[in-house]
Amino acid sequence: MRVFGIDPGSDRTGYGCIDSDGTRHQLVRCGAVRAGSAATFAGQLSIIYRELTALLAEHRPECVAIENIFHAVNARSALKLGHARGVAMLAAIEAGLTVVEYTPAEIKRAVVGYGRAEKPQVAQMVKMLLGLDAVPKPLDATDALAVAICHLHNGSALAKAAALKKPAGLRSWRHYRP
Repeated sequence: MRVFGIDPGSDRTGYGCIDSDGTRHQLVRCGAVRAGSAATFAGQLSIIYRELTALLAEHRPECVAIENIFHAVNARSALKLGHARGVAMLAAIEAGLTVVEYTPAEIKRAVVGYGRAEKPQVAQMVKMLLGLDAVPKPLDATDALAVAICHLHNGSALAKAAALKKPAGLRSWRHYRP
């Protein structure tokens, strides 16, 4: 199963693509879309949309996992983040992909085992789970990979991947006919 994770942001939107057979995960690609501060906000959103659309077309994942907003101290920052999330979701939906959302606590719990883990803990676990030599840079990419790993660790995603491996018509031993 191939999952594309997105950590939305108006300045930098992290992305990470992972292949998994249900037991082992392998990094396909990760990075960040940098919109640049010189562009207008609308221009930044356009850059995010175009870059994500191209990445989704190139890697053709089965679904997109995106971090959900849980709360923000600054209303203006929350609104900008919401716009960036919307643009990322639009890119995924227009590519015909299923979009699933996870809160930061769900992501940390799935990756580290503790919903209030710190960013360095999440980064180290992403490195270990993917068998990497170093923590992926920038941290926006690491966060996006954590979102994808969260989806892969979600029971329904693993069940779907396992079902795809079984031969058609042999979903259970009860259906076997010699």
